[in-house]
Amino acid sequence: MGQYDLKKGRPDGREKDSTEMASDNFKDQCSDMTKEFNIQIPCRLAERVEAYAKENDADITGIVIEALDAFLREQKSRGG
Repeated sequence: MGQYDLKKGRPDGREKDSTEMASDNFKDQCSDMTKEFNIQIPCRLAERVEAYAKENDADITGIVIEALDAFLREQKSRGG
């Protein structure tokens, strides 16, 4: 496979559009769309997450992702 400049074009020589260039910028930050991240949390918090997921017919991963994203967005809007 030939080398090419990600910012300038594709291997077939065609120019990339802005969507593809933005996607490349994201790929520069992470080599995969997901990353495994293992943490230890208090048992009571784990039980609350499990209960919430069950009550809302959702998986725990989705609940944690949404909660963490919401928390970080709130922190950013506060200037934190």
